[in-house]
Amino acid sequence: MEADAATGDQFDEFESDFLGDLVRPGDPDYDEARGVWNGMIDERPAVIARCRDVADVMGAVEFARERDLLVAVRGGGHNAAGLGTCEDGIVIDLSPMNWVDVDPDTRRVRVGAGATWRDVDHATQAFGLAVPGGVVSHTGVAGLTLGGGYGHLRRAYGLTCDNLVSVDLVAADGRVLTASEDEHADLFWAVRGGGGAYGIVTAFEFEARSIGTEVATVETWHPIEDATAAFETWRDFVESAPRTVSGEAIVWGVPEDPHFPAEYHDQPVAIITAVHAGDPEEGEELLRPLREFGSPLFDFSGRTRYLKLQQGFDPFFPAGEHRYYQGSVYLDSLDDEVIADILDRAETRPDPRVLYYVWNLGGAIADVPEHATAFSGREHPYLLAIDGKWDDPAADDAVLDWARSFKRDLRAHSPGDEYRNFPGAAEADDVEPRESSGRDETVERLVELKDEYDPTNLFSRNHGVAPSEAARTDGGAGDA
Repeated sequence: MEADAATGDQFDEFESDFLGDLVRPGDPDYDEARGVWNGMIDERPAVIARCRDVADVMGAVEFARERDLLVAVRGGGHNAAGLGTCEDGIVIDLSPMNWVDVDPDTRRVRVGAGATWRDVDHATQAFGLAVPGGVVSHTGVAGLTLGGGYGHLRRAYGLTCDNLVSVDLVAADGRVLTASEDEHADLFWAVRGGGGAYGIVTAFEFEARSIGTEVATVETWHPIEDATAAFETWRDFVESAPRTVSGEAIVWGVPEDPHFPAEYHDQPVAIITAVHAGDPEEGEELLRPLREFGSPLFDFSGRTRYLKLQQGFDPFFPAGEHRYYQGSVYLDSLDDEVIADILDRAETRPDPRVLYYVWNLGGAIADVPEHATAFSGREHPYLLAIDGKWDDPAADDAVLDWARSFKRDLRAHSPGDEYRNFPGAAEADDVEPRESSGRDETVERLVELKDEYDPTNLFSRNHGVAPSEAARTDGGAGDA
């Protein structure tokens, strides 16, 4: 059912009890309000409910449930597949709920579901603290956390969801629940890596880490001709480095940015990076061998303010201005053959702004037992991520075909699984995972919890978790 069908007295009643703003087609700010980070997503919701508080979220959920409306939930709007919006339905927009409360004594941080990592970093760094978050600061806290959360501190302190203490959530039936290890523990298990299929999280409580305000980093940019040696050097370094070190090996084109000489713009490069979560002086010494590799074109290494590190790539991935694709595949290893296959794609990228990179994993990520949370993939040593960026709609097929074929070809070195937050374009045929009893066990449990908390699939715009057929029949309403 379309939200346009809810007009007259019904809509007026909803609006009269709503503290935030309701934006509809024809309103002056409608086009701005419906926009998300990925410029290739062009959905036109019938109403955007900008919620200011939990009561607004409850009211929006009730309004949608009673009218069987298609529902999308938006935090930061950063999901590349466009799950934070929908056509003709209701977008429950949490962005006004962007508050952050820090208790420096207990190192507990409560965060509203509309906050971005820039909001969290700003509040926590005032006390020398950090919640392990993402690597682009305008990413929403909600989506990243619910899908797992890889960042610069991942090997030292784990995934973002591993630092989660509790959530407040509005369920499909309108109940407000607190989920933690002690309350609704099954739901708490699901929201740590299982996505947003079970309700709308309105607040997150995290344990922050004492990291100070400065970290040691390596970031050297090398000619693509040196890519093989750069990747192999990076691999050898990170495989023997302590868990305080997290890094990426990247293939990219030099951005058309005034910080880079014009003669280098769009040239393919190999970038090797590492971040040390600990004493900066010790980190500089530890990272020195990696920094000394080769003759880089650019060297941005050294002590760096954590806030600057978190915002370093922000200018290159602005919201709404470009078309984006994010895909991924875990790797079983990063031996010389894998590196050769990865670098074979460097010169065929369909746009110089398309980049791909390898993350080293393990450390604190792997300390958590596989089934302790809904996150799957802790055992993998590496993740390959693809960030497509382009402007011309006519190039859509070329970019998507290139990314999908890249992932298919790498499956020879991979279990086939993907990171939930980099799901491609949510296409079912992107990469078929291999048989995995552990993964199947997690999926089965996620479906059981979906049956319990959202049997009618009100929150259908999620990462592929749907209720069982039996629950749909018993629930009566079917797909929203």
